[in-house]
Amino acid sequence: MIKVSFFAALREQLNCNETQLNVSESITVEQARVLLVESHPEWQQHLKNNSLLTAVNHDLVDDNFIVKPNDELAFFPPVTGG
Repeated sequence: MIKVSFFAALREQLNCNETQLNVSESITVEQARVLLVESHPEWQQHLKNNSLLTAVNHDLVDDNFIVKPNDELAFFPPVTGG
């Protein structure tokens, strides 16, 4: 199982704080996105946004990063200063 968290405006757009991916083997961040969209097609436009940032276990990663069962995957929009 991979815990998936959503933050900031993305959380509001998806109307979801967190979910789980029930996988028994490692997958890439991109594969995780595909699985999330397959189970929630209405999330596609938000999760396919190229500006989204991703983190695994609190470290920023790219779409090719390998996520293992028991990891925490987080998606969030870029942070802007003010």
